[in-house]
Amino acid sequence: MQERVLFGAAYYHEYQPHDRLNQDLDLMAAARFSVIRVGESVWSTWEPENGRFDVDWLQPVLDGAQARGIAVVLGTPTYAVPPWLARLYPEITGERRTGQRIGWGARQEVDFTHPGFRFHAERVIRKITERYADHPAVIGFQVDNEPGNELLHNHGVFQRFVDTLRHKYGDVQTLNDAWGLVYWSHRLSDWADLWTPDGNVQPQYDVAWRQFQADQTTEFIGWQADIVREYARPDQFVTTCIAYERPAVADDELVRRLDVTAGNAYYSMQDGLRHPHAGSAQQGWTTNGTWALYLSADRMYSSKQSPFLVTETNAQSIGFPWNNRPAYDGQWRQAAWALVSRGAKMIEYWHWHTLHFGAETYWGGVLPHSGQPGRTYREVAQLGAEFEAAGSLVVDLTPDSDLTLLYSTPSKWLMQKYPALAHADGSPDERSYHGFFDPFYRGAFDAGLQVRILHTSQFTGSVRDHPVLVVPALYLADTDLLDQLAAYAEVGGHLVVGPRTGYADHEARARTDVQPARLADAAGVRYDEFSNVSVEVPVRGIGLELDADAAATRWVDGLEVDGADVLVGYDHPHFGRWPAITTRAYGAGRITYVGTVPNPALAAALFRWIKPASWTELPAGVTVTSATSADGRRLRFVHNWSWDSVGLKVPGRAHDVLADQPANGELELGPWDVRVLVELDQ
Repeated sequence: MQERVLFGAAYYHEYQPHDRLNQDLDLMAAARFSVIRVGESVWSTWEPENGRFDVDWLQPVLDGAQARGIAVVLGTPTYAVPPWLARLYPEITGERRTGQRIGWGARQEVDFTHPGFRFHAERVIRKITERYADHPAVIGFQVDNEPGNELLHNHGVFQRFVDTLRHKYGDVQTLNDAWGLVYWSHRLSDWADLWTPDGNVQPQYDVAWRQFQADQTTEFIGWQADIVREYARPDQFVTTCIAYERPAVADDELVRRLDVTAGNAYYSMQDGLRHPHAGSAQQGWTTNGTWALYLSADRMYSSKQSPFLVTETNAQSIGFPWNNRPAYDGQWRQAAWALVSRGAKMIEYWHWHTLHFGAETYWGGVLPHSGQPGRTYREVAQLGAEFEAAGSLVVDLTPDSDLTLLYSTPSKWLMQKYPALAHADGSPDERSYHGFFDPFYRGAFDAGLQVRILHTSQFTGSVRDHPVLVVPALYLADTDLLDQLAAYAEVGGHLVVGPRTGYADHEARARTDVQPARLADAAGVRYDEFSNVSVEVPVRGIGLELDADAAATRWVDGLEVDGADVLVGYDHPHFGRWPAITTRAYGAGRITYVGTVPNPALAAALFRWIKPASWTELPAGVTVTSATSADGRRLRFVHNWSWDSVGLKVPGRAHDVLADQPANGELELGPWDVRVLVELDQ
């Protein structure tokens, strides 16, 4: 077992304008760093010319780290291809559209399925891992980096897609029937008739295409992992760094080929971490709002349903030259402890020193451009000391959950091409899936509840493990899964169903069932029409107490009650004929149907009704999350996400891990403060 949370940064000594290796490593050791990530971005340094390798340049970095007790995660550089390889083998260039090559000059421009690329990639992977696998500093390997950045349209990729369909469906007539290709005269007479994806508008095609692309990414990363394992010691792990917004990644499938999940956790700082959050629910590659930082951590935990590594997170300001917002005092500590509370067992900053060149010149590191330690370094060093003091107590935590949200990657993919929601200006919202999903997560968070995210591939129907199961926007679902959901409620679970759930089958064909398909009778509601809404629709509580600002947004199902009780109705001359939220006892359990996208106030009220929080009457801005340590002890993580000093009562006896003192009775938190409490026997 790890002795402490791994703590450090990505370190690129080869990027420094002058040699400062010993100075850097000494500063890292003083900040209690225990790990650095190296080597993944510089194939042209490892292999300056075709077949000429320089693999010794990293030795001083590893030796210096080892001498200071700093471990190393060694990367394979396959995501950043050297120009000589593109020049000598232009056929390996990736295509975003058929026949249209990606311009060179960024990264991940390559068709990683091409045999020519694979030959050179395998050669450099073997050279690096053979050279350094036995180095005592190396504790693990990161293969590639942020995979799945492109949907590749290369000829060979497309032909393998056709072969995949041929093996799955057997003949074109079966495919014609499965995809409904009678529509617009798309029936195939031969496999050669299948058109390339560039102009495709058939949803059934898109579902298969996106799954195929994710399968290529999984195979590529698994292929690298298998090569590395030929050299790795039994005590070394293999992972990759997942950017969860990448279009060609199915994270639950990808991590099956890896030893541990690792991913990015980038977040808006300064007022972006204020709680309660007043900003938009819209997210991007950085999260926006405290609740969304926790969502990103719970997504990482969900990949393997186990603790994870954070391979990249904010050091100084993260973004572009026009978006420089480094954290307020205390926020680096808060964010890191929030991630640990939800299962992170490594916190690694991107990166150690701010770059003096390149596209990420203003992605601030732990050190600024001057290389002199400043405010960021001092706060990071404080955090390093805290992780060292907490030791193994906070490693391999099992975060608590009050409810479970079911996540559907195929539904997300489909809604990216065929959005169900619109932006305020009426344009399609490519993040429509999260437009449905995120408000439910945020509502639970604002109600003081903790969430476990479960992929549909991981769902077993267990009521004991998931007493409350929330299922928004499960648009693509096979019949067995929908029947499992009904059975889950019948044996005692509380099933909360959101809009778009069950509307289509696994091929994205709209079901002929009364909606919600396979669930209407059990839920006691049905609908045959639905509407987008452009402004918030006022609601009124009927069986649910609501604040004055509760409202419905973006979507309305025209629900007709058939045995359910109404909890919330619309206060609107047209939509008022339908309920917004209903509930019905079903067997030993219950099904609650939410026919809209709730705003934060409505979602929080719903979850307070479903399950009261463990700690009630918390001061504004304070959150409390909990977890179980590897040795069975109970931990509480108390955050104050505001400028106001606050006090709260601690139920029972506890010990303040960071202050190393009892925390009985009243607990005082300063602005942007965090405490870690271990409960003591009563």
